[in-house]
Amino acid sequence: MGWYSWRPYVPVAERRRRALRKMESLRKKGVSIQPIEIQGRKIAKTFWGGAWCNHLEAFSDFENRLPRGRTYVRNGSVCHLALSKARVEAKVAGSELYTVSVKIKPLPGKKWKAIKGRCAGQIGSLLELLQGRLSDHVMAVVTDRKDGLFPLPGEMSFQCSCPDWAVMCKHVAAVLYGVGARLDEKPDLLFTLRGVDHEELIAADAEKAMVAATWRGKSRRLATADVGAVFGIDLAGGESSMKGPPDGAAANGNARTGRATKKQSGKAQRRKPSGASGEAARRAANKVA
Repeated sequence: MGWYSWRPYVPVAERRRRALRKMESLRKKGVSIQPIEIQGRKIAKTFWGGAWCNHLEAFSDFENRLPRGRTYVRNGSVCHLALSKARVEAKVAGSELYTVSVKIKPLPGKKWKAIKGRCAGQIGSLLELLQGRLSDHVMAVVTDRKDGLFPLPGEMSFQCSCPDWAVMCKHVAAVLYGVGARLDEKPDLLFTLRGVDHEELIAADAEKAMVAATWRGKSRRLATADVGAVFGIDLAGGESSMKGPPDGAAANGNARTGRATKKQSGKAQRRKPSGASGEAARRAANKVA
């Protein structure tokens, strides 16, 4: 017999009863217990949860351990699972209640910036993002196996209190699938896990839309000014009216008008009276003489 012997098999129902008793004890001590409960055979049913599970299954590093993990998560063995920045903490019912920890490196800033750039102008709202109602382009960006949001195998490290020597034991595999089920309920936790703010994707969209609108506005204003200059009309306020002559031309015109008026006045003064009024004026002059 080798130095290590497997423990006696414990039926699933008994394992769960034992685990639930321990979970209840922790809950009474103030620990927030968040179990993973799967309804039916499908572990994840939404875009984000399904994309996470598909990503895990794409790596040959995990393929030997994932099937047992699926069984464990489906039968309710993941009694507790909590996600925070760069970390997953969980309790999994096995022969005993095991503690599992998954550390995930934050998404590199350069990769996050590239994702925001490729998604800019493609996401309509935060609700659309979290519900996974995304264009094919955005889905391809965020789920990209190498450059997307999901961690690569080398960006994850695992710990489990079970005696299995494997890097990824069945309890760790169950927890990784449990993350997919949790993302069904709270997809924003993926961004928390990778250490990025999902609202920045929407902000990048808004910024791009604002820049586009500003440039369109500038184009309209430039076009308006050009038209006004060509046709000599004022298009401000949406109304057009004929422009008067330039200031210098107006001054010269007024000066010419003024000289003409004086000349006309002088001619009128030199003009001799005529008719009855002229005769009366002559008689008045002779009497004075």
